[in-house]
Amino acid sequence: MHVHLVDGTYELYRQHYGQASKHSQPPPFAGTIGVLTSTMQLLQDGATHIGVATDHVIESFRNDLYGGYKTSEGMEPVLLEQIPILEDALRALGVTVWAMEKYEADDALASAVRVACEDHTVHKVFVLTPDKDLGQVVQGKRVVQMDRRNNVIIDEDAVKEKFGVGPSSIADYLGLVGDSADGFPGLQGWGAKSASTVLAQYGTIDNIPDSHDQWVTDGVTVRGAEKLATTLRTNRKDAQLFKTLATLVQDVEVGEITDWKWNGPTERFATVAEKLGAPQLVERLRRLK
Repeated sequence: MHVHLVDGTYELYRQHYGQASKHSQPPPFAGTIGVLTSTMQLLQDGATHIGVATDHVIESFRNDLYGGYKTSEGMEPVLLEQIPILEDALRALGVTVWAMEKYEADDALASAVRVACEDHTVHKVFVLTPDKDLGQVVQGKRVVQMDRRNNVIIDEDAVKEKFGVGPSSIADYLGLVGDSADGFPGLQGWGAKSASTVLAQYGTIDNIPDSHDQWVTDGVTVRGAEKLATTLRTNRKDAQLFKTLATLVQDVEVGEITDWKWNGPTERFATVAEKLGAPQLVERLRRLK
């Protein structure tokens, strides 16, 4: 069995801006229609078990931990307004939707990966987003990310090649270098190369020695080691906070795998498609069935 887990918020962005690049004035629900179309394409390609996670509310528990964490401020109203519309349309299509409020869509995806991996009948899990946060859930070739925009599969080897560390160190990596998309800066002076070099040796922030002399003894060669070690030593609390922000929650309630099986659309779908101004979706679905 293959499981497909979709970052619905990312997919809404992708479809909306994809249409915006083609039309000076895209239809009002172009993003939602695009996500429905791409989801049907998954089904047409043979997907049987699908779950879509959305950020029903952009803010999450992480905003309580760090004041600078990302918010809905600055988001285009056309996108914010479509999130609940998208959720309803996907449910009408018969697809499982996890609409996150306290947590984020990424947390639901990570939790679904955990559930899927506990089932021995699941041979492969596709996480449909290129988001670097999700690199931490990749496992060998069994759990992979799928970047549909660039038609790229990201397995564990690809994560290591891109970041210089494996999935288990991704949260630590982001804790050091920061994540501008999520609104936290990391530690001053720590960049991709220094973080990957040091973490390749020590694995986690906790394991990194305070003294750069110990780094040298352990064979870690990195430019500006003394300054980096001083920065980490005096800012460990911040580094741990940023790592916490980057660490995905894996115990969000996402149901069982049997809940994610697509059994066809609901009776509402034709009406929903009509309201979206996309009656062609009904015909496409009919051909799919």
